[in-house]
Amino acid sequence: METPPRKIIHIDMDAFYASVEQRDDPSLRGKALAVGGGGPRGVVATASYEARKYGVRSAMPGARARRLCPDLLFVRPRFEVYRSVSAQVREIFSRFTDIIQPLSLDEAYLDVTSNKPGIASATRIAEEIRRLIREETGLTASAGVSYNKLIAKLASDQNKPDGICVVRPEDGAAFIAKMPVRRIHGVGPVTAKRMQALGIETGADLRARDLAFLQHHFGSAALFYYRASRGQDDRPVHERQERKSVSVEDTFFDDLVTEEALITELDRIAENLWGRIEKSGAYGRTVVLKVKFADFRIITRSKSFGGPVRSPDLLAQTGRALLRAQLPLRMGARLLGLGVHNLDHEEPEEAGEQLNLSL
Repeated sequence: METPPRKIIHIDMDAFYASVEQRDDPSLRGKALAVGGGGPRGVVATASYEARKYGVRSAMPGARARRLCPDLLFVRPRFEVYRSVSAQVREIFSRFTDIIQPLSLDEAYLDVTSNKPGIASATRIAEEIRRLIREETGLTASAGVSYNKLIAKLASDQNKPDGICVVRPEDGAAFIAKMPVRRIHGVGPVTAKRMQALGIETGADLRARDLAFLQHHFGSAALFYYRASRGQDDRPVHERQERKSVSVEDTFFDDLVTEEALITELDRIAENLWGRIEKSGAYGRTVVLKVKFADFRIITRSKSFGGPVRSPDLLAQTGRALLRAQLPLRMGARLLGLGVHNLDHEEPEEAGEQLNLSL
């Protein structure tokens, strides 16, 4: 007998950080708002929908965001509040299922094929979850409901904010066919550009290429793209999957040579990384620097501490020290990356002493 399809829901809070700030401070409601650093090296963690109309986006440098939206208001993030609200939302999820895979503080997959209330309709469950989130947190969430993770995640973005999109098994392939490949989860910006250069703009274009063609151009990822274009994804929802590392890296149009340019970019990467660390709650004891040279050779350097790094200053200071130890570089750097490994999700006993550790 054929196995019945799964019932997967992807819940994505709407402009989560910004919405929390607007909820807690009525004077910010209806305003173009960015959460993050507004200084020369600041980065936007998230933006309200009022700001997004001007093109302000997550991970955008604060200076550029201000140019796009001169009236933009910046507020510093309050991650302890976001984590508290996220815990409230997770508790709502747990009323329906224990098979929950958080992706970050503001989004998660839920497998409700078999659920606690015994509700047959995944759409009804998603609507009930959205209602409870609104009532208990004062915030809105969007939902994607489908038979696999790939399509559920794409669907949750279709009717944002405060919307729901349901894609049934018989409609999955057609749903993907209309999707720009750059929006398909698992196709990164670099791969999307390579696909576009090959004339692959949409899911339909991707489906028109056979597996041999995709293997020739995309190697080991070809099978995923081949199946994704047909609306196929067998990945299960993993309960509370643990991260092994958190990192940020950036490739540059022009290779970086001078110490000033290298440190400036590394500081920006460190600030972006700290936002991800705070968002995920995954603090690491080992800071890792990655440098890719113009000839594509890669080196990594690391420094470990006795406890998890819980200071953005220590993170940036360690990254700079690791980089300066390699100067002058043998040739220009085309990529810089910074990450934390050996993650520790427990609260440290003496986190306040970390700033005294020597580098």
